[in-house]
Amino acid sequence: TESKYHRHGENLKTRSTELGSAVTGSSLTTVLPASSSVKKSIVLSSESRKEVAKQAKVTKEERRAQIDGRHRYLISRLADGIDLSEQQVEEIIISDDKFQLIEQFFAPSGLKKLLFFYQDVLQQKSNASLRPDGSTNNLPQKKLFITMGSTEDFTGTCAFFLRTSDEVITASNVSQEVNFGMFDCNNGNILQGLEFFLSQIMIPALKSQQNWGDMKEGLKNSQIQEFLYAVDKFVSILSSSRQNIEDKIQLTKVDIDIYVRNLQNPSDYITAG
Repeated sequence: TESKYHRHGENLKTRSTELGSAVTGSSLTTVLPASSSVKKSIVLSSESRKEVAKQAKVTKEERRAQIDGRHRYLISRLADGIDLSEQQVEEIIISDDKFQLIEQFFAPSGLKKLLFFYQDVLQQKSNASLRPDGSTNNLPQKKLFITMGSTEDFTGTCAFFLRTSDEVITASNVSQEVNFGMFDCNNGNILQGLEFFLSQIMIPALKSQQNWGDMKEGLKNSQIQEFLYAVDKFVSILSSSRQNIEDKIQLTKVDIDIYVRNLQNPSDYITAG
């Protein structure tokens, strides 16, 4: 029995070895192409990233070559207002996906406004590890970027340039044809930021304006007075709206039953009124 079992064991061992070899061989023919495919994919992905980075660098240098006195004017105003160096602002602008909006702003009959937001934006670290729920660690970081003003939430500082005519913007007329301004929304209240900008900057500037073009009478002109009154009224509306939103105006609840309980005829209504 021992001899028979030994022989059977050898046969089993031999057969299992052959089967293992067959399975292993089969597995290798299946796995190797997949492994090769993964390596190829990684190589292609790496090459693609290099190509994208190379193209981005070329684009930046092309944009840098386009920068002239008009761009320098914008860059200097932004640097002064946001407390960044002109070199930093230039790098940010030529790297922005919406760089073409600047050219559209300079063009004859071009965009009426050019907006920049400077605020906290969530930045994902390249080496950030995934959390158990699959999310990543995103850290807020101050960022300056060009915007149309309709796609991103405004939570920081807005720097804006406004055209005063439809003429083409050149290096020689940019300081006369383009106005620059900023207003702050860092406290999260855009109404308060706009109210402060108008009441503390724009209205005092308008009321001290000496040259009103064809209106030689200046501030004595009735149309100018009506205009300034309308701006003052608009600021008052902004202030009231802000206070309403902040619940600073509380309307007292009134029990009207005592007034309407005994109303019988029109004269009673008149008296109650």
